[in-house]
Amino acid sequence: MIRRTIREITGMIHVENQEALKNNETLVQGVCIDTRKIEKGNLYVPLRGRNADGHKFVKDAIRKGAAASLWQKDMPDPPAHLPLIIVEDVEKSLQELAASYRRQLRAKVVGITGSNGKTTTKDMVASVLAQKYKVQKTEGNFNNHQGLPLTILSLDEDTEMAVVEMGMSAKGEISLLTHIARPDAAIITNIGEAHIQNLGSREAIADAKLEIAEGLPENGLLIYMGDEPLLQERVPKLAGIRTTTFGKGVANDLYPIGIRREDAGSTFRTNASGDTEFYLPVLGEYNVINSLAAILAGREFGMGFGAIHEGLQKTRLTAMRMEMAEGIKGSKVINDAYNASPTSMRAAIRLIEQFEGAGRRILVLGDMLELGEREAEFHKEVGRELNPGKIDLVFTYGKLGRHIAEAANFPDGRVFPFEDKEEMIAVLKDKIEVNDLILVKASRGMQLEEVVKAITA
Repeated sequence: MIRRTIREITGMIHVENQEALKNNETLVQGVCIDTRKIEKGNLYVPLRGRNADGHKFVKDAIRKGAAASLWQKDMPDPPAHLPLIIVEDVEKSLQELAASYRRQLRAKVVGITGSNGKTTTKDMVASVLAQKYKVQKTEGNFNNHQGLPLTILSLDEDTEMAVVEMGMSAKGEISLLTHIARPDAAIITNIGEAHIQNLGSREAIADAKLEIAEGLPENGLLIYMGDEPLLQERVPKLAGIRTTTFGKGVANDLYPIGIRREDAGSTFRTNASGDTEFYLPVLGEYNVINSLAAILAGREFGMGFGAIHEGLQKTRLTAMRMEMAEGIKGSKVINDAYNASPTSMRAAIRLIEQFEGAGRRILVLGDMLELGEREAEFHKEVGRELNPGKIDLVFTYGKLGRHIAEAANFPDGRVFPFEDKEEMIAVLKDKIEVNDLILVKASRGMQLEEVVKAITA
């Protein structure tokens, strides 16, 4: 984590009371935005949100051991006799501090964005690079205009590789993040429909994701999904960087060969790795495709295929991403309830359809959020594509999920739409039988982890 004196920090950001602090040698260790998690020596950053203003808790932060606190100059009544660093805008100062600290670090940075698969790919890349380097990565979903600066400021000075996730919901957000993180290599996993309500089209989403390249140095590397026409059209227009592609198609620089599904993952080779066989302990062919980005990142930073294989097989995913668990009555539950878009939902359903050795296949699907004016049609498309020959029962939850149920062309008694979660859980628990395979997937706001908890042993 960042370790700087207050005097040094005033040289890293624009400070209103710099003269008063120019000789302050108090050491700051780490940055915190939540007084419940303050540790001794932290710099407290009192962010202003819709429901609370962190300035109300500055005294509490100092009492709990914070070495200093930022204070926004337009806020009245700054507490006297407290170590305050007065700034124009607290949030912008957090970002400025992170950008300044990044410039001082020797670590190489890999930045990752995409509509789906960011977090899974981040976990894979970090696991691969950890076979050779000291690695830190984005924890949880700290991937936005506040979370990414906190991730950068959490990096130790001896960290050799940082793997950071960049999320967005509007144009310009990735641009901000990439100029803070200054990645040496960047990855774009895919272009889907997530946040289309804000951006309007997949074309606009592609443009927004490509903002990540703005932060690359001269001759930096952009690793991207070559199967995506929207990227293939746009990437050649970027100047001053190197590019390489991954994907399923053989026109890509790296593509998989001979994918074999195992009980808890997949085995495969690639066109570039000779006889080296990779094992990925993560379900889904689409995750094999994501792992190709991790292989390319490893190669970019001087790793051999053997070490990359070791890293991939040690991958441990962030919670609620294709997690397999033992279910009630001898069933199996796949928890993919962290997020959902039409692209990722289709991919998860295809995985269930192809799963061998299972009994019945049951889908528990909730609303996919932030899809804009076409949200109903996106849900209907998922429903129309469901195959009653490969899926046995379908449970839907939510007002949008009901469109999936209504569009599914299934015989009577095999589709169950609900808008009451507890009611759905009760019926689902009654229907589950031994050897059933159950997929649970929805956008994060639907909180379907509550369903997972109810049906796991």
